[in-house]
Amino acid sequence: MSKILVLAEKPSVGREIARVLGCRQGGNGYLSGPRYTVTWALGHLVELAQPESYGEQYKTWSLDTLPMMPEKMDLQVIPQTAKQYQVVKRLLHDPQVSSLVIATDAGREGELVARWILQKAGFHKPIQRLWISSQTDRAIRDGFSHLRDGREYWNLYLSAQSRAEADWLVGLNVTRALTCKYNAQLSAGRVQTPTLAMIVRREEEIRSFTPKPYYQVSADLGAFFATWHDGKRQSSLFDKEKAQAIVDQIRGRAFRVTDVKKTDQSTPPPMLYDLTELQRDASKQYQYSPKQTLHIMQSLYENHKALTYPRTDSRYLTEDIVPTLQERLRAVSVGDFAPLIREILRERRPIAKACVNNAKVSDHHAIIPTEEPPRLLSMNQDEKRIYLMVVKRFLMCFFPPYQYHKITAELECGGYSFSASGREVIQEGWRKVSNLREEEEDEEQALPSLKQGETFPCGNTQLKERKTTPPARYTEATLLSAMENPAPFIQDKTMKGYIGGGLGTPATRADIIEKLFSSFYVEKQGASIVPTSKGMQLIKLVPQELKEPLLTAQWERRLEAIRKGDEKKDAFLSGIRRYTKELVKTVSDSSAQYVHDNITREICPECGKYLLRVNGKKGVMLVCQDRDCRYRRNVSMQTNMRCPNCHKRMELFGEGEKRMYVCRCGFRERADKLHQERKQQRGASKQEVQRYLKKQQAQDKGDTGAFAAAWAKMLEQQKKEESKQ
Repeated sequence: MSKILVLAEKPSVGREIARVLGCRQGGNGYLSGPRYTVTWALGHLVELAQPESYGEQYKTWSLDTLPMMPEKMDLQVIPQTAKQYQVVKRLLHDPQVSSLVIATDAGREGELVARWILQKAGFHKPIQRLWISSQTDRAIRDGFSHLRDGREYWNLYLSAQSRAEADWLVGLNVTRALTCKYNAQLSAGRVQTPTLAMIVRREEEIRSFTPKPYYQVSADLGAFFATWHDGKRQSSLFDKEKAQAIVDQIRGRAFRVTDVKKTDQSTPPPMLYDLTELQRDASKQYQYSPKQTLHIMQSLYENHKALTYPRTDSRYLTEDIVPTLQERLRAVSVGDFAPLIREILRERRPIAKACVNNAKVSDHHAIIPTEEPPRLLSMNQDEKRIYLMVVKRFLMCFFPPYQYHKITAELECGGYSFSASGREVIQEGWRKVSNLREEEEDEEQALPSLKQGETFPCGNTQLKERKTTPPARYTEATLLSAMENPAPFIQDKTMKGYIGGGLGTPATRADIIEKLFSSFYVEKQGASIVPTSKGMQLIKLVPQELKEPLLTAQWERRLEAIRKGDEKKDAFLSGIRRYTKELVKTVSDSSAQYVHDNITREICPECGKYLLRVNGKKGVMLVCQDRDCRYRRNVSMQTNMRCPNCHKRMELFGEGEKRMYVCRCGFRERADKLHQERKQQRGASKQEVQRYLKKQQAQDKGDTGAFAAAWAKMLEQQKKEESKQ
């Protein structure tokens, strides 16, 4: 009997698909059933071959061997995952396997993962595609009931392959050229370099900024404050004498109301989350890095099946999702959400029309809850936080706009114009879902009922001196925003519209930011991202074209054309090859210099050269300056260990048995001693609790007990009541 082979991207996803398909027979790297055999990759099993595979001359990095231009790009099995590749290859060529279902992530990168494996293994049997946006049992079953012809996604694969080969040609060649030219560990890439350039440009703006003092005149009228403004409604004065003259002339005089305007204002609910917006908010609220948020999202998607596909760049839903929304609402009707959801269901509120747009969804819709009730007890704190963020945003879209009266009063005193504004809430709307306020919505003062001609005595007059401020440094949240929308950094107006999804994809931006930290091009100062001397020098050394987001805009335009079948892959890559040659020549002909300004007097124990002191994302390190020597040593590391005196996070210094926790308050303690003390204070671990509960369940043998029975009865009654509503 013939079987259908299913190829998933990860073991966890593969096992869930296997369970739904009834594949219970375990194997080494696969699960089998009567009709299907499910296997999996471990992310990428196959990658583009390294330069060394194209000739002995590339084993040594040298300008003389550049540019590297293989006529045909080869594939190689990744050594670390070679064992699983052999499992997949054997199954692909199994005589019993009649066809294949690609069940990797439904996107460009997921298509590449599968197709490279098939190409390397020489697979030529029929292919179907599973294209789903959540990992619930229903989604998997529906997806297998509506499998698509694999040939429909061939152009998507060509687009992904073109992107990968172009990045190889540009990235590896320019990285080798920079490294050899300046004898330093330098790298460049189509996304990494313009992202770093934005950070460097912002730092240069800050360093060249000269603050200027300015003045504002404010009057305390008892029940409210009024602020001076000129005929153009500017409230800032750069002339102190003029500002002081206004203060002197209005002191002790009465203010007369000349005009009162009341306008109705409304703020619609915020759009649903895509990955970048979620990463941005998680960074603001919980200081999670983009990579950390993505990791949490993957767990909620794959393990808990609580949320839909995370690696999406859309904030909209398609019309076919709308009929499933009531079931999703019922699934999340727990805790504090229950009254809100009962209100939505009772009043039969539809989701905001602005959230549904087929044209704004390419591969995947916005991130929303699935139809499965969440297992909150099985989630850790980080997972709960991200899950609740998504649920809140989802519920907001079922509530009406936030409505209020905008009250603006104009006043006159001594021939000068003043104004006061306030807000009166009409309808809380979507803001009742969360007590979080939008950044742009600062709380305004409450104004009394004002009438034209009414006068107010001035209790006090203030001359406030302030200074102009430079633009803020990027945080991980604001950098994500800039990467998502780099159009302001593109000078060519005709190309602004082609930037598409921005620098990188929602799935890769987190890794790009992490790479900037790990390469020591940027460092953290509090929440701010600051370029290092190495990063600032690199931007001066790389060719101008590579610094601009325009390159990505051009590439994305052409990659989208390849996906649609409007452009050939070979035409795109031939242009990339010419461009790569120009970049390498620009670097090799440069007369610029690179200088290490963080060199120490400590000697590398491996090669004898002086070590460099660098500020990594998690602490301070000593790194060898020789690019061929990979020696590095931690000096100090930021930890989550709390000081027993002041409860602030401590730093960890030293290595091995000499490691020491140090706090700013002066507390110092050896790491091994402190760990032992904390272990004694701590109760049972999470793993121990889980093992105990499993043991108890096994002993009970199905006897749930009186409490459990009562709980189950209550839940059943709740479901009946909800069904009647």
